[in-house]
Amino acid sequence: MISLTDILQRQAVWRGGAPAVAAAPAARTGFAALAAALPGGGWPAGLVEVLCRAEGVGELQVVLPALAALTAAGHRIAWLAPPYLPYAPALRAAGVRLEGLTVVRAPGRRDALWAAEQALRSGAFHALLLWLPRASYPELRRLAVAAQAGPGFALAFRPPEAGCESSPAVLRLALEPAASAPAGWLAVRIFKRRGLPQAAPLPLQIERPVRALGRAPFSAAPAPGVVARACAA
Repeated sequence: MISLTDILQRQAVWRGGAPAVAAAPAARTGFAALAAALPGGGWPAGLVEVLCRAEGVGELQVVLPALAALTAAGHRIAWLAPPYLPYAPALRAAGVRLEGLTVVRAPGRRDALWAAEQALRSGAFHALLLWLPRASYPELRRLAVAAQAGPGFALAFRPPEAGCESSPAVLRLALEPAASAPAGWLAVRIFKRRGLPQAAPLPLQIERPVRALGRAPFSAAPAPGVVARACAA
């Protein structure tokens, strides 16, 4: 006879108050300390929120190893409505294969949300990076459902004020420069994950903080090797 515990474990169902069931991640983080703090050891499939007060604190460095691994495996990734033009040489130096990157322009917030949902439901991308200053719970819920149906994960960069709002994201974390550490260290606070809460901020060493890997506003022409596609609802 199969016990209820065995059934829950096989179906990857998390039981409140118990350690999270280790499900296969959508992508490895590339950081041992961060992987150890995440159920499954990597970025989970579904919607992930990263909160940071300003661009360039190192938020892209945290996800670049995963993007490099995905493109090396032949998977496609998309950037939607980034605040700055992606800097192709920096991406290439980080191991990201530019032929696997699609950059989507969105004229407005509703266009960005529509494009994000279409990209996730298409199943064509294993990672979607989305810059989303404002979003309601129903809008986030639509993105979360679409992300769960796809093969990878959606990572939304949002301001720290969003941390006070409810969210259907499977993982939420906040980034800020580590106050008591030298330059190149981040304090990562995981305030929502499957499993027990994180007791203290996680120190994470990155190579160097980059201001959105950009050298110009996103309205400029695309950098060499980076595909830019227009999108409107």
